[in-house]
Amino acid sequence: MKVSIIIKALNEEKNIVRAIESALAAVAKVGSGEVILADSLSTDRTVDLAHQFPMRIVQLINPQDRCCGVGAELGYRIALGEYVYILDADMELDGDFLVAAVAALDADPSLGGVGGVIEEMYITNAEFRRRTEDDIFKFGEVDCLNMGGLYRKSAIEQIEYLTNRNLHSYEEFELGLRLRANGWHLQRLNLQAVKHYGHTDTSFRLLWRRWCGRYIWGAGELLREAWGKPYLRAALRGVVQYRLSLVVGVWWLSLLLSAIGGFYHPLGWWIFTLLLLVPLLFGVFRRKSLMDGLYMVVSQNLHTAGVIMGFFSARRGDPAQSPEFRTVK
Repeated sequence: MKVSIIIKALNEEKNIVRAIESALAAVAKVGSGEVILADSLSTDRTVDLAHQFPMRIVQLINPQDRCCGVGAELGYRIALGEYVYILDADMELDGDFLVAAVAALDADPSLGGVGGVIEEMYITNAEFRRRTEDDIFKFGEVDCLNMGGLYRKSAIEQIEYLTNRNLHSYEEFELGLRLRANGWHLQRLNLQAVKHYGHTDTSFRLLWRRWCGRYIWGAGELLREAWGKPYLRAALRGVVQYRLSLVVGVWWLSLLLSAIGGFYHPLGWWIFTLLLLVPLLFGVFRRKSLMDGLYMVVSQNLHTAGVIMGFFSARRGDPAQSPEFRTVK
């Protein structure tokens, strides 16, 4: 079998049919493959809707195992394909890209994975506007395949597991670290791979969801997982959030010292007020919007807190060990 497409889902009844239909069509273009739904115990009709399609379905047993790093790993555990594709349930896969990705992997045995262009369909909040405006995807050889890619299964077998269930985000970056540390290369093609029908929440509502779901803890969890590993330096270089959090940490310390100084001299409060305003003014200037500037300040403070919380949070267990799951279909 050539390709296994793993669709990871949690309460995606609005999107799951589109994702499955696109995956089945893509497999048909390749000529040999399967589609697997890896469900993180959805409480809506996600699994019921998937039952009508010719595919396999696996599901977590323990709700406490839910995280971004668990879905793809569930599917990988039963995948039969030579190559495996990670597809979020709110995405629509382009079959022509999958054909091109398979050809690229067939032609170059040193390639561990291939990705493509992600088209954001909903740009209604600051997070997705930033992704579009900053043009975050580079082509050619890359460090990781954020938002999905086609991976060589034999390369994954060398590094023991596909995605780390100890991570609430950055799971694909961590996968790239491990692959590159073992001599594999990753490539992003200048071809549309998926359409992404992401969150339509307002900027601050989405940010709050990210915090409550511990998504924001991911950078700290990644640092914890990379600590003492040969790819720690690559992780520190590759994640911009660490440098931003260092700046925010210095800003926190400066605010604290100026506030303490204010109890001894009025100048301290003037310095405190100035320090408080500077990030907001910078954010407004950078984003050319008061609300987006305020969002940038609040977001960076929460992400810095998330780095700290994630680093000191407890691990779920050995990522090379499979989480408990059951076969639904």
